[in-house]
Amino acid sequence: MYLYGKNSVYERLKARPDSIRKIFIQEGFNAPHIMNLIEERGIPYTTVNERYLNRLIHADRLQGIVAKVDIYRYTPLKDLIDGRRSLLFLDGINDPHNLGSIMRIAACFGDFGIVIPEYGSCKVNETVMHVASGGENSVPVSVVTNLSKALRQAKDAGYWVVGTVVEGGEDITGVSLPFPLCLVLGSEGRGLRYGILKLLDLKVTIPMHGAGLSFNVAMACAILCYEIMRQRKQSEGRSV
Repeated sequence: MYLYGKNSVYERLKARPDSIRKIFIQEGFNAPHIMNLIEERGIPYTTVNERYLNRLIHADRLQGIVAKVDIYRYTPLKDLIDGRRSLLFLDGINDPHNLGSIMRIAACFGDFGIVIPEYGSCKVNETVMHVASGGENSVPVSVVTNLSKALRQAKDAGYWVVGTVVEGGEDITGVSLPFPLCLVLGSEGRGLRYGILKLLDLKVTIPMHGAGLSFNVAMACAILCYEIMRQRKQSEGRSV
């Protein structure tokens, strides 16, 4: 796989340099903090022209640097459950930009894992990693064949399942969340499927009193993850 962009490559150099096989630098590239780290880590690199760089990967905003990295490795669901992280179950998220944003959000708040279905969902690809801007280094992702079955497995292990709905749910800012927690986020058009809805222990809604619009799934995820983090720290006896 190829990782591109200054932030993405820099974060990988800091977190997982052993996963980088080679780095391609465009002529005239000016980022001393990155070059210093490449040399400190002993990563092989070569200087190429812009045309060569664009042949490696067809994407916008390469920012003069591309790294050839090991293929992304998913984490078994059991490991996520045993780790007692708060888990984000994504039901039908097909836009790699949304998945990448969710990974970045989860990384920023900390102690989250992500679960995606094998079919009907975007996987962790090069666009996702670019948007995640290093979030893929600290947020484990599990791929499961059946999202409902995976939720049942989490429930059997003591997790509570909370689902997001546009309206009709408990106000996320006023409800006491149960932990450990699985938060289920659905696609913007379809929402949560009926089979998923039947497994919910609690439905939550983000209060919106402005224009009759709605957040996209990544924006909603940021708000919900903040509230989860805040309440989780309170339940652990710490203040945010």
